Amino acid sequence: MAGAGLWWSAGAAPAAPEVLRLGAADAATPVASSGADKLEKFKGAEPKPMPPLSFVDAEGRRVDLADFKDRVILLNLWATWCGPCVKEMPSLDRLQAQLGGDAFQVVALSLDRGGRTAVEPFYKKTGVQNLTVFLDPGSESMKALSLRGLPTTVLVDPEGRELGRVEGAVEWDSPEVVAFLRQFLGRSGQGGGPARDRGGVMKTGG
Repeated sequence: MAGAGLWWSAGAAPAAPEVLRLGAADAATPVASSGADKLEKFKGAEPKPMPPLSFVDAEGRRVDLADFKDRVILLNLWATWCGPCVKEMPSLDRLQAQLGGDAFQVVALSLDRGGRTAVEPFYKKTGVQNLTVFLDPGSESMKALSLRGLPTTVLVDPEGRELGRVEGAVEWDSPEVVAFLRQFLGRSGQGGGPARDRGGVMKTGG
């Protein structure tokens, strides 16, 4: 698989890959590399209940993860000070442009304490246009999801259950990863399409 990262099923207990540890001072911490074969054990994962998760959009309006029910969600926990997060953000933006729609959405949830003032300039500088600004400046999701480091990405099924997670940067729009994600869209009987607003949430870049 292009990029780096290690998928594991919701019920598995893998060895810890190298990621940017929360609270670490060095944002250049390397991430683990893996091949497409690492995705095989993830395919048969048993869904795991997700804890209630709330955050806000760029306008300060509350958003619940449950609001995205009936979509496959790629929930990415990140921050602008996290080197690996910054590296993978453009590919997440391209993935949303390619697959985003009624069946799929990338939810990039920033843990930056600066909230909107940190994220919007970063999106503008890096040319991110397809990701909605979602903010968790209090890092409540860190505890709720028992994060070990950043970036951490959780795949959530249309019923709001965790299918698995990956730690480390990934080239999310690589052919291997897109094909892998399309399998889950097929299970819901829907396909990806143009990204659309949900609940009046603004998208950056237009």
